[in-house]
Amino acid sequence: MARPAMINDEMEAAAQHLVKQADTARELRTALSVLIPKRCSVTNADVGQLLGVGIATVVRMQRQIRDQVAGAIKPKGTWGGRRRQLLNWDEEMAFLEPWVTKAEVGGVLVVSPIHAALEGKIGKQVPASTVYRLLARHGWRKVAPDTCHPKKDADAQEAFKKTSQKRWKKL
Repeated sequence: MARPAMINDEMEAAAQHLVKQADTARELRTALSVLIPKRCSVTNADVGQLLGVGIATVVRMQRQIRDQVAGAIKPKGTWGGRRRQLLNWDEEMAFLEPWVTKAEVGGVLVVSPIHAALEGKIGKQVPASTVYRLLARHGWRKVAPDTCHPKKDADAQEAFKKTSQKRWKKL
């Protein structure tokens, strides 16, 4: 059987106060994550099922109230971010700087030399998709050639349309 939640009377009082002042469903769930196991003697798994959240979220909400009672309120951190980054933003900008100057004068950039340079800077092999993601993060895009030929003659095309047969015969 799962370990019961350790909830004291101070946490229960803080949760009751939070229920009365709750503005969002998240705040209400946080308060209920303490009140339900205290009054009904159920496990965190059951509380999570009742509230529609996972067990880890129930424990996190209970810890939030426990910290509030203890007076150790921590600012809410962000869950997202690039935790497995190879280079931070400034290092990436410095890495791409030589290719920016080359691209500004109209040079064609090929990914393979950038990939080799990135591997040399990092000191280990990385997939080519890493380079494509790096370039996309910094606003680079693939520039494809136009759909029309630069030496086309619009007058010749119009003349051909006027003088060609309207229907082609099938053989």
